[in-house]
Amino acid sequence: MPESDTPSPAPTSPQPEDAEPLSSVPARPSPATLEIDWADRQANHAIDPVRFIEAARSVLEQAGIRRGSLSLVVVNDDEMHRLNRLHLEHDYPTDVLSFLLDNPADDEIEGEVIVSADTAARESAEYGWRLDDELLLYVVHGCLHLVGHDDHDDEDRAAMRQAEARVLAHFGLQPRWLDGEEREGKEA
Repeated sequence: MPESDTPSPAPTSPQPEDAEPLSSVPARPSPATLEIDWADRQANHAIDPVRFIEAARSVLEQAGIRRGSLSLVVVNDDEMHRLNRLHLEHDYPTDVLSFLLDNPADDEIEGEVIVSADTAARESAEYGWRLDDELLLYVVHGCLHLVGHDDHDDEDRAAMRQAEARVLAHFGLQPRWLDGEEREGKEA
């Protein structure tokens, strides 16, 4: 995310094409694009971001989101615990946190989805899934929260699960709760 809306001054002399950028801050997306950034801030698991970015884009576009930016961030359980305590006052790590930073128009979003690779590793081992499949579920779940889905009551949870199942099916996955393998009271 840009730290400031103020553009950097243009260099006074032209830079060669292979020169390093002047700033490490990513450029603000153009008004007609949906930019999805990926940050892997953990070292315990090797993760390829391609499917996660594709799934996030699918969820957002199906909800009519065409512009803005989304950050997908992978962390370890220690960092997830810290963030969960800081933002929700829950003193434990969780699987996914979603933050809608701004929603300036119906087709625009500014948000962040943070997922725990350590939690995904434990859960995927328990359910017989691959780590990447469990993380994919977390990304989809987090993005659905950003576009208005909720899972606080049975009716909303059922609708959210159907939406998750549609996206996961695109990747050849059947949600584990359709197999009856999910523990009662345990949410994705």
